[in-house]
Amino acid sequence: MDIALLLAAFGFGFLARTVGLPPLIGYIAAGFVLHGFGFEATSAIEVVADVGILLLLFGIGLKLRVRTLAAPQVWGTATAFAVLATAGMAGLLWLVGWLGLPLAADLDPVGLVVIGFAFSFCSTVFTVKVLEQGNETASVAGRVAIGVLILQDVFAVAFLVAVGGTQPSPWALLVVPAFLIVGPLLGWLLDRVGHGETLVLLGFTAAVGVGAELFSLVDLKPDLGALVAGILLANHRRAPELASRLLDFKDLLLVGFFLSIGLAGIPTGPAWAIGGIVLVVLPLRTLLLVWLFTRFRLRARTSLGAALHLSTHSEFGLIVAAAALGEGLIDEEWLAALAVAVGLSFVAASIGGRLRYALHGRVGDALASLERHPTVAEDAVIDIADARILVFGMGRVGTGAFDELVIRRGNCVLGVDVDEAKLLRHVGRGRNVIRGDALDRDFWERVRLHPDVELVVVTMGRHHANVECVKRVREFLPDVRIAAVANYPDQVAELQAAGVDVARNLHEEAGQALADDTLGAIHGT
Repeated sequence: MDIALLLAAFGFGFLARTVGLPPLIGYIAAGFVLHGFGFEATSAIEVVADVGILLLLFGIGLKLRVRTLAAPQVWGTATAFAVLATAGMAGLLWLVGWLGLPLAADLDPVGLVVIGFAFSFCSTVFTVKVLEQGNETASVAGRVAIGVLILQDVFAVAFLVAVGGTQPSPWALLVVPAFLIVGPLLGWLLDRVGHGETLVLLGFTAAVGVGAELFSLVDLKPDLGALVAGILLANHRRAPELASRLLDFKDLLLVGFFLSIGLAGIPTGPAWAIGGIVLVVLPLRTLLLVWLFTRFRLRARTSLGAALHLSTHSEFGLIVAAAALGEGLIDEEWLAALAVAVGLSFVAASIGGRLRYALHGRVGDALASLERHPTVAEDAVIDIADARILVFGMGRVGTGAFDELVIRRGNCVLGVDVDEAKLLRHVGRGRNVIRGDALDRDFWERVRLHPDVELVVVTMGRHHANVECVKRVREFLPDVRIAAVANYPDQVAELQAAGVDVARNLHEEAGQALADDTLGAIHGT
């Protein structure tokens, strides 16, 4: 039966992708259809779903900087939105209940607040997947959106405890010193596990065996434990590599989570009606988020991007509703209504995401009137008008190219890298390097370039990233000359097809250089 579930998930996921929607919408639809044929979630699917969520939160933690949560545009927006969205949805449900809509008409004041709170969450799973697919995780909008999502997760945990969930064990006080010991140990292991399957296994162990299990032992939420385990390793130099290696495993395991949503049951007519009403008012949530972000001095474009990423209802709403159901605060049919709202919001957010840049072009002037100045430093315009040569990716190859170009051309060379720790090292050594993600449109829209940029060198760590970077450069600097690196002949061809003027195979040229030097040493030349 598990195989049948996976085959259906693949079929519906492929269909969704074919029509331009995220495959996860197909997975949920597959769950609904399969439930109609008598299928139910199996223990294997539930385990897969749980591990997928743990890896998702662990990956978020790996990319998180705690100070991001302390930024007013994060905690201020998350807190204000939780209050306003809960009140707004509770008021809307009271109104439609007063008009006689089933389900809503049966809610008492406590139930109204609980359902309003459940509808106030935005989907972590959907948002992070969309950000990763669009290479926007490190953008200002992406970082702010993820920060808001993490704080919402904290609000959810607080609610689960408050409504009579399992109280933390007295031993929970020992979690902090335990993590202070385990954190350095995990970092020590990460330095020594190499780059193969043991690196992936360490990621699973840290997320599931350490973070989730330690929290579970003291009756704390395992999901939060996986997140904390990731945060402990966030500043490690190999955190990006670990996150990258776990990405495919996490995506595969999350299929089980989306299937389980649909397999929970087919919604009734009133549940569909509630989902449709909530979908109609979804744009108001987006506008509320835009307004809140601009109150905290983000640019209108950044605010719209972050708000559109957060324009979904959340799987955490289902968790909150399930806890409320267990305490007798709401009816079981509300779980199906929330599942409908989540699925429909995913479709709407997918469409809105594709229209984001067109939307800003249409409403840009109106949104700009909401801006408060000065904007926060991380969202300000990046002025690099003195640079005429740009090096994207300041790893070993990029650094070597940067240093050679500085020797030959002087201080008109600028390095760009998304890794903040790497940035600080380069700046400390006197190199002209800024933080930025060349794959992110937000970077290109904020940057002020020299009118006569001569050369762009692309030396990022992954071939796919190099190809995408070349496409961005060609989009925003159509006439500039581009040089890039590859590891295989077919990658050189792909870079040339993307618009590179000079592409070099690192392995091939390293071998040629080694042979030249060796022959020179033999012949004494």
